Amino acid sequence: MAVFDVDGPVGRATRKVATSSAFRKVGPKVVPPLDKALHRLTGGRVIVSRMLVPSLLLTSTGRKSGQPRETPLACVPDDEGGWWVVGSNFGQEHHPAWTGNLVADPSATVSYGKATTAVRADLLDDDEKAAVWPRLTAVWPAYDDYVESSGRNIRVFHLVPVA
Repeated sequence: MAVFDVDGPVGRATRKVATSSAFRKVGPKVVPPLDKALHRLTGGRVIVSRMLVPSLLLTSTGRKSGQPRETPLACVPDDEGGWWVVGSNFGQEHHPAWTGNLVADPSATVSYGKATTAVRADLLDDDEKAAVWPRLTAVWPAYDDYVESSGRNIRVFHLVPVA
């Protein structure tokens, strides 16, 4: 759970920074490696992004390499043990690699807190995305800014636990 309210003063300031053109260039190079390192060092207890939004570590299979690829992501937990994740890529013009990996192979794992769960990634169609979008932007309003700055149809996935 987030440490502070995204609509409060710290949340608004963070959103302003997170949607700036400078951060869109630097953020992808700094935030994911830092989150992965802290997640690994603390056994899943710490992800910097979790201070603002719920966050998980997604492990997908690289569509070209076939190797496991870890990606820290903001998420919105659903009511049935799954998560929605948004391929915002910090508002950049191209889709993040992890979304292409999930399109190629929807089998993945999620590390959320100390638990690791096998999931199936379902790419939402436009109607499904429109239905869940208010829940996503309630957690991180910057998604609307990222849609505008990216100029693309941002991919949204529902990560559904599998037995």
